[in-house]
Amino acid sequence: MAASVAQALIAIPALAQTTSGTQSASEKHHADASKPVKLEAVMVTAQRRSQNLQEVPIAVTALDEAQLSARGIQNVSDMGAVAPNLTVMNAPGNASSSAISIRGAININPAPYWDQPVGMYVDGVYLGKTQGNVFDLLNLERIEVLRGPQGTLFGRNTMAGAVNLVTRAPSGVFTGDASVGIGNYGSKVGKVTMDLPAMGKLKVSLGGRVEHRDGWVKTTPGSAQSQLANRRNNEAFVGLEYDATDNLTFNYRYDYTNLNQGGLFNQTIHSDVEQAFGIPGIIVNQSRQTRASIDSPDFEKSRVSGNALTVTWKLGDAGTLKYIGAYRKMDWADALDLDGSPILFAQTANQTRYHQTSHELQYLGSYGPWNWVAGAYYFSDSGFSNNPQTYFLGQADYDENFGYGTRSRALYAQVDYKLTDKLTLTAGLRRTIERKNASRYEALVNPDLVIVPQGTAAQAGFSATTPALNLAYQLSPNHMVYARYAEGYLAGGFNGEAQTVATATTPFKPETQKTYELGTKNTLLDGKLSLDADVFHNRVSNLQQSVFTAQGSASSTVLNVGTSHQQGFELEAHLRPTEDLTLGLNYGYLHAKYDKFMVTGVNVANNRSVQFAPKNTASVVVDSVLARTSNGVLHATLDYRYTSKFYMYVYPFTQTVPAQQLAQNTLIKTDSILNGRIALSDMNWGPVSGEVAFWGKNLTNKSHIDSIIDFGPNFGNLRTANYNEPRTFGVSVTARW
Repeated sequence: MAASVAQALIAIPALAQTTSGTQSASEKHHADASKPVKLEAVMVTAQRRSQNLQEVPIAVTALDEAQLSARGIQNVSDMGAVAPNLTVMNAPGNASSSAISIRGAININPAPYWDQPVGMYVDGVYLGKTQGNVFDLLNLERIEVLRGPQGTLFGRNTMAGAVNLVTRAPSGVFTGDASVGIGNYGSKVGKVTMDLPAMGKLKVSLGGRVEHRDGWVKTTPGSAQSQLANRRNNEAFVGLEYDATDNLTFNYRYDYTNLNQGGLFNQTIHSDVEQAFGIPGIIVNQSRQTRASIDSPDFEKSRVSGNALTVTWKLGDAGTLKYIGAYRKMDWADALDLDGSPILFAQTANQTRYHQTSHELQYLGSYGPWNWVAGAYYFSDSGFSNNPQTYFLGQADYDENFGYGTRSRALYAQVDYKLTDKLTLTAGLRRTIERKNASRYEALVNPDLVIVPQGTAAQAGFSATTPALNLAYQLSPNHMVYARYAEGYLAGGFNGEAQTVATATTPFKPETQKTYELGTKNTLLDGKLSLDADVFHNRVSNLQQSVFTAQGSASSTVLNVGTSHQQGFELEAHLRPTEDLTLGLNYGYLHAKYDKFMVTGVNVANNRSVQFAPKNTASVVVDSVLARTSNGVLHATLDYRYTSKFYMYVYPFTQTVPAQQLAQNTLIKTDSILNGRIALSDMNWGPVSGEVAFWGKNLTNKSHIDSIIDFGPNFGNLRTANYNEPRTFGVSVTARW
């Protein structure tokens, strides 16, 4: 692959020459010079129908295909700080599971019995679990980040918001792109996507991607893995669109992801293990290591396949019926050397089988001043995880597993009514009824001791009614203000990692949120500037908090501990002062506080850290055309992102009992990162258009801790961390037709 890339680079000067009869990028630019400079309109489906972003009265960030490419965003793990009050982290020790926080709401454990307060959707299909949610969508057209409860239209577990990934439908025209890339750490990437010519009423798109990259953490001879943090990813998709009639369309999509790679390095940054247990050999280092010694397997393997069918039936003036059905399954296996050292102190593994099925029927329509969306939704899933763990030189060897399943049904409706030409009232309501089931087994192998016996199982029902009310006033064609009230919920459930029968069979309640929001959307300077802002206040009840106990096997327990509130401010601005320069800015401020946090009957709200609540998040993007020549367009992007410090876990600031983790030990410090890309595109390579791009991530090579596990006094105050990647860079060559 390296040789082919080199040959392509050598051939670029000749291929880039403008051939006779073909209009160059420079000539096209001069031909369009008379057009007024303004921002391009961004269309979103945040209200289940296509609308201009500036006309949607909710807080939404949208990134189109060009922005995703320029900023190097390929999946959800690349999205940190791209929207106000958005934080994204990989699960500890795990590169292919990401937890998403919006406005401070998150569950960070990737264990698949947990639900998340931010719903993730692909083309309207809800993805039920965090585990395995990092995959590259090869024909990704747009990402929408919806902030605040979306419980009316998006439904399950969108208490804090939703991330909607939208792919391109087949065009029926023979178009596509093919690229190869190389980079440091031996990175090699090949990708191809294409739309085939229409075959009668059938349109087809397909593609595949292969990525191989060595790990940036090498291991010493004799280690259980030769490297860590490497990548071995294979993805493919097929999209079909069949226009049965002028009014009836079938869209089918199949996607497949196969990962087989080393895990992230769990680097020990603090340990009292030798003093507490007399066990030497754990290596402590508080600077980012690129060399490790581990004695246990550390890998992650994942196979995920998804099928989705969307049927759209246009009923003329009567509206549109839409059906969305999907089936996804995942086979997962991982192993973690939790202590990151050459001794057998803390090891865990996980084997999971999971599948989900969903059906949704929507009815969309409009009549005079009315617009509406109504629907019925069904979701079910089932999974089983085997989770053996070994501690203390093999003296504590746990055999354990847990099962989990959901059946969820909902009816919903949302109606817009134009009270006047400028004033629109929106009201929505969703009723959800769910049933959860769970099973649990745990035993010590040596000595032989059953902790939670086989056959331990439970089930429970939950329900929620989530209304929303919006009032939007169009001050002028370019200025809109809105007031919004919305409610959301996070499903209740059972603790799959429970350490007692009582805990395993006692459900925790759904968490609920009420949000009040005021916002404005503005287009200024004759379309050159968009300026959107909002303020919000959340009230959360039956607050679910995960508590990492590090008792028995390393586990976390979800508890309903009380109430909290969050309030903040969000700003997004996009400016295009000239045709060749675009500037982007977003900023989020967040203040989060517990009102009540009950522990054994005592309110400890003032002695608990709020997890994943950075006060400030921001990003600045500079996107510029540096030159237009007969050989192509030279284009550059700089992408700066900032997240202020936050606590990773809900721990006390002051120790009240001896065996207690402390908040300050899981403080994630302020992080800022600079990425960049420069590309020569629109090059005339005969029948195709060419591009050569140079990219870099973490350009300043900043070292930063992304996540921490604090095992606490029961485990000798062992603390391990996952550091961010060092600087990575590379070059890609792309042909488009």
